[in-house]
Amino acid sequence: MRTSRLRTVHPVLWAGWAALAVGAVLCVVGWYGVSGERHAERQLPYLASCTVPGAALIIAGAVLLAHGRGSVAAARVEELYGLLVAAGPGDDRADAGTGQAVSGPLAVSGDLLMVPGGTLYHRADCPLVAGKAEAVPVDSKPVASGELGPCPICEPAEETD
Repeated sequence: MRTSRLRTVHPVLWAGWAALAVGAVLCVVGWYGVSGERHAERQLPYLASCTVPGAALIIAGAVLLAHGRGSVAAARVEELYGLLVAAGPGDDRADAGTGQAVSGPLAVSGDLLMVPGGTLYHRADCPLVAGKAEAVPVDSKPVASGELGPCPICEPAEETD
């Protein structure tokens, strides 16, 4: 289900990418300055003013990106949780078209079917067996012995025809 809310990039992610970019530029400038100097005492100002802060910004940007992605994921989980509980307590299913709760079974046919090797019996119009060629009519013996249980989706009656 899609929401009408536009997905926006979290500001922490922007800050992380900006810190990475600025840090990379500072490291390149520091390297360029160091490469032009022959003596170590003239290279130190470039290291102190560009390369070290650039490396720190790269690390900070990576941390911000990791934190930003985690908070975006947490926001998505909260949104999904809100969608799940939007129907309210006690509502098991909601009609996809209207958003209102559906009461009673999903299927209403009286004919019962099962899939060979399965553990449940279903109404013939249950979405789990509808249109399946391998579905066969249910014999009353497996139902009576407890080998087959009722489908929780279509909620078939206990007694068979």
